[in-house]
Amino acid sequence: MKNNYSRLKWVALIIVGGILLFLAQTAFAGNKSLLITSFPQEQITGKVTDKDGSPLIGVTVMLKGSNTGTITNLEGNYNLSVAENSTLVFSFIGYKTLEVPLNGEKEVDVQLEEDISSLDEVQINAGYYNTTKRESTGNISRVTAAEIELQPVISPLQALQGRVAGLVITPGGSHPGMASTIRIRGQNSLREDGNFPLYIIDGVPINSTPIESNSLLGSSGIDPLNNLSVNNIESIEVLKDADATAIYGSRGANGVILITTKNGIGKHAGLEGQIYIGAATIPNRLDLMDTQEYLAMRRQAFVNDDLEPNQYNAYDLVLWDQNRYTDWQDYAFGGTSKTTNVSLAYSGGSENTSFRVGGSFFTQGTVYPADYSYQKITGSLNLTHHSENEKFRMNLSLNYGLDDNNLVGNLNLNSSVFLLPPNAPSIFNDDGSLNWEEWGEAGLNNPFEGYFNTTLTHTNSLISNLGLSYQLLDGIQLKSSFGYTNFTSDELLKLPARSYNPAFGVPNNSFQLNVNRRSWIVEPQIVLEKEFQRLKVDGIIGATIQQNISTKQSFQGSGYASEAFIGNLAAAESILNATSENSEYHYAALFSRLGLNWDKKYYLNLTGRRDGSSRFGSNNRFANFWAIGSAWIFTEESFMEDYLSFLSFGKIRGSYGTTGNDQIGDYGYLDIYEATQGAGGLYPTSLANPNFSWEINKKLEFGIELGLVKNKVTAGLSYFRNRSTNQLVGYPLPAITGFGSVQANLPATVENSGWEIEASSKNLSTKNFYWQTSFNLSVPTNKLIRYPNLDQSSYANVYREGYPLNISLRYQYDGLDPDSGFYIVKDINEDGSLDFKDRILVQDQSRNYYGGINNSLAYKAFSLQFLIEFVKQEGSQPLFYTGTLNNTLSGLVGNSNYQRISQSYEANIAYSYASESLFPIEDASFLRLKTISLGYNIPETIIKKVGASSGKIFINGQNLLTFTPYSGLDPEFPYSGTGIGSSRTITGGFQINL
Repeated sequence: MKNNYSRLKWVALIIVGGILLFLAQTAFAGNKSLLITSFPQEQITGKVTDKDGSPLIGVTVMLKGSNTGTITNLEGNYNLSVAENSTLVFSFIGYKTLEVPLNGEKEVDVQLEEDISSLDEVQINAGYYNTTKRESTGNISRVTAAEIELQPVISPLQALQGRVAGLVITPGGSHPGMASTIRIRGQNSLREDGNFPLYIIDGVPINSTPIESNSLLGSSGIDPLNNLSVNNIESIEVLKDADATAIYGSRGANGVILITTKNGIGKHAGLEGQIYIGAATIPNRLDLMDTQEYLAMRRQAFVNDDLEPNQYNAYDLVLWDQNRYTDWQDYAFGGTSKTTNVSLAYSGGSENTSFRVGGSFFTQGTVYPADYSYQKITGSLNLTHHSENEKFRMNLSLNYGLDDNNLVGNLNLNSSVFLLPPNAPSIFNDDGSLNWEEWGEAGLNNPFEGYFNTTLTHTNSLISNLGLSYQLLDGIQLKSSFGYTNFTSDELLKLPARSYNPAFGVPNNSFQLNVNRRSWIVEPQIVLEKEFQRLKVDGIIGATIQQNISTKQSFQGSGYASEAFIGNLAAAESILNATSENSEYHYAALFSRLGLNWDKKYYLNLTGRRDGSSRFGSNNRFANFWAIGSAWIFTEESFMEDYLSFLSFGKIRGSYGTTGNDQIGDYGYLDIYEATQGAGGLYPTSLANPNFSWEINKKLEFGIELGLVKNKVTAGLSYFRNRSTNQLVGYPLPAITGFGSVQANLPATVENSGWEIEASSKNLSTKNFYWQTSFNLSVPTNKLIRYPNLDQSSYANVYREGYPLNISLRYQYDGLDPDSGFYIVKDINEDGSLDFKDRILVQDQSRNYYGGINNSLAYKAFSLQFLIEFVKQEGSQPLFYTGTLNNTLSGLVGNSNYQRISQSYEANIAYSYASESLFPIEDASFLRLKTISLGYNIPETIIKKVGASSGKIFINGQNLLTFTPYSGLDPEFPYSGTGIGSSRTITGGFQINL
């Protein structure tokens, strides 16, 4: 198998070499200089309307034969600099394309005619090829720049919440830079790290695994997309079913997210600028007890327990000020985080060459009581060129970003602090140092221990891709792409002695972590496109060679003589726990696609891929993946006019196929040894298993897409069923073996199925008013449908056959004990103890359904866009234990549904069992105004005075309103109770185009 793997790489290399040799001989044959040249220019203005005279917004106006163009504004007007005697091309979804030659006119008004077959104009990026909404046989959702570019988010995927059916994005937390959890159509793998989708940026795959961190980001990791600028993104496509993802083979098992950045617009030079500033706050507070409620509750606990409060068991009642009140929620996260974003981009070029160069600066503060912030600087370059005969084409894409995340280190302010008693002592002394004395009187550490710790995480990322193509013969094209990525994270965690209780003598310490990920990929292809009367054939044959190299170094410095020296290892008394890791991942593949189109009615798409991964042993290194997709546009049939004349478009599609999964650690099939400390020996750290193999995901889908009223109303309904088998996990081993686990395949099958609805409607379009609505709804089901001998495995207390993976096994709640007044849960087997055998109730923690409703409105120069996100789910009520030193929810005292106030051991045990029953489960559904944007197009009479072609003033809001019955802080974390995700943000700014 090793020879086969090498042979596959040599085949791909030969293809690459042949293409490069041919391109080198022909690239610039008869070609003019790539330098930007000047041409006589004239300014053309005009207005685009429909047959009723209503302005059309967003019509593309292009100079024929070039990339120069613009779009109409909210009044239907356009402004474009073109060469003399040019031809303008007007195109718009739902209308026929119109070409207008310029014969010296300086003002050209046009009227577009509706076209019910215009779905052909909706271009979709399908990865290795482009298709249209009309002709697509797969399930691909698309989000454009206009929907996301003004959102004040760090990672661009955060802007997709509520916009795409089948896509769930859960924030990692409230700290800037934390990686979100991305799931496309559910959880396929039993391993948490086996469910990451594939990220493709301008054709280059990106490792989607969050980057390790020792800071507060460590709970979720650092998002690998943080260094991208949202302003530089043209579109994001989400590939879901087998037909759309199988061409990526093993990399597409959990779906694919394609991010396309913006290109230049030909020889028309233009400068785009945007700036906004704003502020963010945490939008919700728990209804906690105030000082008098809290003290009354505590005193009642002592009465109920027949105890006398003293300075040791009730310092809040004896030692602390009985009239002091601190709202610890406001203290911990009640600040305002300031946000600023500035971006500039310049586009230009010549007849054959166009480019776009851009940059941005983004900064975000904190809502916490500390002085730290997040800053990001990005730069990008997109360059396209074609020869005079248009046979040779080149595209270069560069995206570079760096950020500095300055955080408080190892101090979780959002959940551990605000539950303090409301009369607790102050955190700081008058001189700004931590108050140890007053807390120490009660035998406690200051809860802000670690406050002066800091973490500076510096990351930088380069994503580059070069695409070359040559039209060899009519309908046959040679092309290849060359990608390179480099991501580096350098993190320094400083722990000065003044952050810790001086009684313990903690020295100055530091932790340093350096992570590097770099990769290269080469993908040569042969592209075929031919038409034979009513039959159209297009296909791809290609290869992939990819290498990923990951390195990590970490070490601790201790005993610095001064806080000023922390981080300078030369000044450390000792260096501890130094580790260095590196790994290589090799991947090679051959892939092919064949698309057949008969009479623009019947479509067939065949995909095949053979993958080789270095993560498997020689016996299982290669695997084959395939898919078949088909579609029938039944409204093209002549006999349908008599039965379905009310339909302007109708398509039935379906697909079935397989994708794989190799998202496991490297070298799992080998015995791994590490060096011992001191004497030069080795000891085993991992057991070998050369026989484990790929997870296989079999995907089935059926869908129907409809258009009504000349496609002013469109709707799509999809049913999917994905089954993931041969589960790759670290199988737990008994401690007697000396190893925690061994990599293996489990005989388990996970099924994700469900329904998805996507619809849009053009509600109203008049001369002065425009209103469009889009809607998406997902109803998913996740289920472990097979696991032989589950009850004998180490996962017996984690999963249940026939139930989702994301479950909680709970006790049966039996109310309050009439004698003690404490919670009771049922001892099912009556053995006198409570354990997992008594947890007979299975509670699904997944979402029942979710979706979003987006509205876009325009009235003259004003525009309004708002998105409402909705989720149906359950959650767990937090803080329903009364009697202890922690604050709790107001309103529990005297409520007959809750146990008697007590701080006794018996009460604590009763609460612990009740919290693991169905007692605290409540409705955690929510309806959220996710985004809202109000804009005003500055009139031309004003904007031209500053030499600009267009300008806009806007104000945006994010997470402004949330309606939910959930009693926790944020329903996005329905089982955390005190977790914080999205902040409420308001920003305002302006855009200008010169």
